[in-house]
Amino acid sequence: SPDSAKFDGMPRSAISTGQVDYVAPIDDLPKELIAYVNHVPRLREEISESGDHPPGALQKILRLLRTRTGHDFSLYKKSTLYRRIEKRAGLHQIDGISEYAGYVEQNPEEMDALFRELLIGVTRFFRDPGAFEYLRDEVIPDLVKSAAQGGSIRAWTPACSTGEEAYSLAILLRECLDRLRPNAGIKIQVFGTDIDERAIEVARKGLYTANIEADVSPERLQGFFTQAESGYVVKKLIRETVVFAPQNLTADPPFTKMDMVSCRNLLIYFGPELQRKVLPIFHHALNPNGILFLGTAEGIGSLDELFLTIDSRRKVFRRKETVATHTRLMEIPFRAPFA
Repeated sequence: SPDSAKFDGMPRSAISTGQVDYVAPIDDLPKELIAYVNHVPRLREEISESGDHPPGALQKILRLLRTRTGHDFSLYKKSTLYRRIEKRAGLHQIDGISEYAGYVEQNPEEMDALFRELLIGVTRFFRDPGAFEYLRDEVIPDLVKSAAQGGSIRAWTPACSTGEEAYSLAILLRECLDRLRPNAGIKIQVFGTDIDERAIEVARKGLYTANIEADVSPERLQGFFTQAESGYVVKKLIRETVVFAPQNLTADPPFTKMDMVSCRNLLIYFGPELQRKVLPIFHHALNPNGILFLGTAEGIGSLDELFLTIDSRRKVFRRKETVATHTRLMEIPFRAPFA
């Protein structure tokens, strides 16, 4: 807890993310952690033996979650759902899925915590550095060279969480633009969206703890961040190029006329049906020959009529022009959230 810290900036910053499970004085934390570790294996054993048992328990939790938050997680991978529920149940020392379903029904605020847990906001600056280096050296220069004089380069980062990925992309674009076409008057526009409004608020502030030093080079820290008492703040030069907004990727209108879509480590949590819905949305959002950048464990599956693989190891794809996509895009809402 901040009250038990000599310097309270770091714990306050961590708590503000909404991803902290325990807030307590330092002397109380060991017993909380030990109790959690000792309890979780019993719940995991029950889940592994019984699957979705008792009948309807998982469906009840998802129904309550949809009523509370307005978001439907029923097409997420079952393994993801069970892991997240397991963690929340373990934090409350609850022994079974059915008991947890009863607990959330009696404690609606637990739905908010489970909702944030299911969003799995694991991100950092330049995650998977080799992939971002490939973007810097092989992909973004082509976007910069092909941009019209006085025009813009537009990128969208769905599921941006607390903003690190969107800012990373904006930094790469700025570096490349300054190097290749510094006087071309080209604007950078990066849109970061997420269904977690608390994460969006963190992203808008652009304030991050000092541990970003592990992922951001000293040169970039100096060029694109200002040091603050509790960490680093993204400089105005970059913050003005990034717009953050709440959005449900699978339900709200998508963006259009994008040169790049960077959606990393979201599809791995979606079931096959949801993946088949989302990939055509990305295709629809991109300009001709636009770039799709996925996470290292993700791919386009059977939808190779939508995208050409540029680099299979780094998960970089290019939009294909194909008539076959029209029938796949029927579920996409007509109007995009931003012009």
